Amino acid sequence: MIKKYILILLTIFLTHSAIEAQQISKEEMLFLTQEWKGERFEDGRPKVSDNLLKRMRLVTHDEAWAVMKNEGYRYQYADGWQTINPDSILIGRAVTATFMPGRPDIHDAIDARGKKEGKRGQNSWPVDLLVPGDVYVVDQFGIHVDGPTIGDNVGNAIYAKSGNGIVYDGAIRDVTGLKEIGGFTSYYSSYHPSHHNQQGNLNTMLIGINKPTRIRQATVMAGDVVLGRDGGVSFIPAHLVEKVVVTSEVVRLRDMFGHERLRAGIYTAGQIDTRWSDDIERDFSAWLNEHIDELPIPREQIQEILKNRTW
Repeated sequence: MIKKYILILLTIFLTHSAIEAQQISKEEMLFLTQEWKGERFEDGRPKVSDNLLKRMRLVTHDEAWAVMKNEGYRYQYADGWQTINPDSILIGRAVTATFMPGRPDIHDAIDARGKKEGKRGQNSWPVDLLVPGDVYVVDQFGIHVDGPTIGDNVGNAIYAKSGNGIVYDGAIRDVTGLKEIGGFTSYYSSYHPSHHNQQGNLNTMLIGINKPTRIRQATVMAGDVVLGRDGGVSFIPAHLVEKVVVTSEVVRLRDMFGHERLRAGIYTAGQIDTRWSDDIERDFSAWLNEHIDELPIPREQIQEILKNRTW
């Protein structure tokens, strides 16, 4: 009798814990993203500015990776994807969802609570939270057969809400229909025509919204900026985005200066391809001032670079 009572309590505890852990609270969001000091959404998710997102479009993975690695963030890049619109760049703020293999008791408990709130279909719940500029980032635990939770209907809903695509570690369906959505630049693991709710078999269940999640070897937090390009995806913590962008802009400016001076025969490749001397650094600063209105970086950004430069 005691063993039966313990089992009942354990089942209640596990089910209750699964429900409570489904969507992150604002307090937990603030706690886990305390390095971010800027604007936030109402739910506490970091809101990196539209201006930084726009400037992020010229950042490469090499530049982002170098900054993050130097800051101790070693697991923020994932590659080996299939893509929709592979020649386009995916930029946006992450909304995360975590799915696990279906287990009837936990799935049904989560589903029942959702129905009380007027929700239908767990695969659509995170989609309802999307706003313009978001990227839907999903840990679908790499499932292939009977795993897809995104087809062309959900894909159209995602694009209508966010104007963006997805990063989806699992199989999607209706690829032909998804490719017809202009601007739906997406990264996914595989394609399969099956469905996560195939013939009443609940193959997956949603256990986390906007919680830290794992996308292959990368750790992703809601509010991270997603950079998808050249077949890979970087997940940049919100508090590092400005540093990544500014570093990228400095690298581009230094490359422009170096190439111009090499073509003019002013410096040798050896001088430019190693640590610059103080004379070259002074020449570079003068060059920035002289060309401040001709360069592809806004004047105010160059002035900020000159003011804060430590190289």
